Amino acid sequence: MHQSQAAGATPPFNNLAARRLREALGMAHGHVAYSLRASYGMSYVTPDTVAAWERGRVAPTSAELTALAGALWCAPGELLGAATTLREHRITRGLASQDVAMAVGVEHEAYLRMEESGKWRGNERQSAALAEVLGLGMRDFITVTGREEHLADLLRSAATARWEGYVRPVAKLVPLPRATVEAVLDELHGEYHARMVATLSWGGMEAGDDDSGREFLERIVEEFWTAIAARSS
Repeated sequence: MHQSQAAGATPPFNNLAARRLREALGMAHGHVAYSLRASYGMSYVTPDTVAAWERGRVAPTSAELTALAGALWCAPGELLGAATTLREHRITRGLASQDVAMAVGVEHEAYLRMEESGKWRGNERQSAALAEVLGLGMRDFITVTGREEHLADLLRSAATARWEGYVRPVAKLVPLPRATVEAVLDELHGEYHARMVATLSWGGMEAGDDDSGREFLERIVEEFWTAIAARSS
């Protein structure tokens, strides 16, 4: 297997940033390729490889991106697009997986399995440590620990049924004041049912086009965070 393929999954690469940084240093593709070969042992990297990265034809792996950042004298995060996974947030911070595992108090192999699966299984203390070491806000934490779909399921149920029964599970998943969770679930429930009432036929006996309600449920997580932000401002 080619070394660049074996090095791991590709993070979200900002190819335009890589080009701007290289040009700002007055380096050619060949200079970058030489640095990666000489300093990082990536003998397979050629000027064409670097050019392909910059043109967005292929993205560097995590190991390649970290080395490229070194060659361009920048932090790895400067070469990343928006981070959406646990691994991407770690790379953005320029942290080794061993360091994150140690900081949160889990075995390194266990941490790597959680990165690969996208499912965080740490306890409350470890979760708080993870959020701190990676600088994760609440929304990012829910996303990178694989809990967003569970949150979406709870929110859809709260919007379509009796929202009061979902306050506790939502508050357990998203550590917010109970009063805030209650207010937001009440709001989402009211908004969904208002949309459904608006789609009733004039006769009031048959449901009309329920696209509005369905679309609202599809973006329920976004509606939830928007409502949370409105109460925090």
